[in-house]
Amino acid sequence: MTRKKIQIKRIDNTTARQVTFSKRRKGLFKKALELSTLCDAEMALIVFSATGKLFDYASPSMQEVIQKLDLRSENIDKMDQPSLELQLQRSTCTLLGKQIVEKSRDLRKIKGEELQGLGIEELMELEQMLDVSMSRVLKTKNNRFLEEINALECKSTELMDKNQQLMKQQMENVFNAKTHNLLEEGQSSELATNICSSAAPLDQDPDIYNTSLKLGLPFPDRF
Repeated sequence: MTRKKIQIKRIDNTTARQVTFSKRRKGLFKKALELSTLCDAEMALIVFSATGKLFDYASPSMQEVIQKLDLRSENIDKMDQPSLELQLQRSTCTLLGKQIVEKSRDLRKIKGEELQGLGIEELMELEQMLDVSMSRVLKTKNNRFLEEINALECKSTELMDKNQQLMKQQMENVFNAKTHNLLEEGQSSELATNICSSAAPLDQDPDIYNTSLKLGLPFPDRF
């Protein structure tokens, strides 16, 4: 014989309802005890009857389970609330994001983009900013030119000094070689002195081998 399925709904008869409550409550508490024993679970079970009577079961105790529940609730609340440091970081990130957007917009305007919505005052302000930027660029470029010119002038001076030293050394070598040859050939000291006299003006006049280098800013009309 097939077991009739009981429809789950409120029992209207008061006596039948109290009897069913008593049976189901005992079965519920029995299942709770079994679950606690078999699975080593902590639990608290509270049941109020229709008349307001309290029935409860707890493992290990009702107070311990409620304290554990309260502690867990506090930890969850703390986890849900971001720390002060995290809030500051979020605020800083938001501010930096806004600044990046503003700077990107200004950069596009400087590049001549997105100018359709600008008014006369904004365009004049942008023009003034571009003039200042261009002036700084030209000033920096001129400074670089002057630095390169000064470096080239120093290099030219060093090369001319070295050239003079080499010419002087070469003339001394030529003079010494001629003097040595004359002495070996038995020439008089008077002839050697004449050779020295003829070579002296070359040593005393550096303009013979002086080389000059004129430097300046390229295209002076443009500055």
